[in-house]
Amino acid sequence: MRIDQKPLTQIATTILHKAGAELERARAVAEHLVIANLKGHDSHGVGMIPSYVKSMMSDLIHPQNDALLTRDSGAVLSFDGNLGFGRVVGIQAMDQGIERAKSHGISCVALGNAAHLGRIGAFAEHCAEAGLISTHYVNVVGHDPMVVAYGGRDRRFITNPFCCAVPRTDGNHVVLDMATTTVAAGKVRVAYMKGEPVPEHSLVDRNGLETTDASVIFSKDGGGAMQPFGLHKGYGLMVMCELLGGALGGNFTMQPGNQRAGATLNNMLSIILDPSAVGDLAAYDAEVTAMIDYIYASKAAEGVEKVLIPGDPERQSLAARSTNGIDIDDNSWQDITNAANAAGLSTDDIKALL
Repeated sequence: MRIDQKPLTQIATTILHKAGAELERARAVAEHLVIANLKGHDSHGVGMIPSYVKSMMSDLIHPQNDALLTRDSGAVLSFDGNLGFGRVVGIQAMDQGIERAKSHGISCVALGNAAHLGRIGAFAEHCAEAGLISTHYVNVVGHDPMVVAYGGRDRRFITNPFCCAVPRTDGNHVVLDMATTTVAAGKVRVAYMKGEPVPEHSLVDRNGLETTDASVIFSKDGGGAMQPFGLHKGYGLMVMCELLGGALGGNFTMQPGNQRAGATLNNMLSIILDPSAVGDLAAYDAEVTAMIDYIYASKAAEGVEKVLIPGDPERQSLAARSTNGIDIDDNSWQDITNAANAAGLSTDDIKALL
């Protein structure tokens, strides 16, 4: 089915509010999820609602909680996310990091124990809108691992995102936002729901053989695992996200001494930099523009319309889906409806919001 942004946001808000979130926070999280859909990241969109509702009703997410400042070293801040909504505690931490970066020229923000942060690019874009460069190392914990180490055949990680954004004065920020697996776990979930294959080199089956069948991850007897992107290179970045985002950012990695209660939790280490503290801001902006223009002038390969920069695919998707609506497959919609029912809404209630 295809749904426009406004009713989809209202549906998501209503479900999260009925499940126990204060209305303003429910709306903020709903908007966060729907924007992920609009920008083409369905893996981090409203398909996450069933997981959020389940965790809220199991007391694994505490939607009323704020980020708690646990250490203040001037340019370096540490926060405990208190199992609060990732969208809420993440922006709270970023806002203070932005303030310190503008005061000191740079800041480092450690955020631990946050409920699922969602699309990490949203936090980088928040910094970019303030004119600041940011880099984010994130690990994923709280449930059993899904990803093999390079050269290994048993699971050791989840998908450990990395993100970096460079602001531009025209608002077309350069935003690199990626899982360190070939595809994000949510994209494998979407493929499974649609009955579609995943890209090659994404998964291995229970015997360690490569497969494009998403059921090896999400069916009960699948027994498969996800793979790092780019062989040893993606794996190396995955390890760094685990150690910096997890061990340093939240003192919480995937090693088995830590609890795996079943929720999706994130730890994030963010470095936020004011480019004007480094040198001539106008000269820097001009050099960024000149380089991007040079990239855009590339001769496109056969079958490619135009060479893009990081952030362009999201802008293209945002333009298209804002006009045409967001497609949600039948299985994902059924899961969302089931979550709404579990939260106390009837199917008729959801239909009325449409």
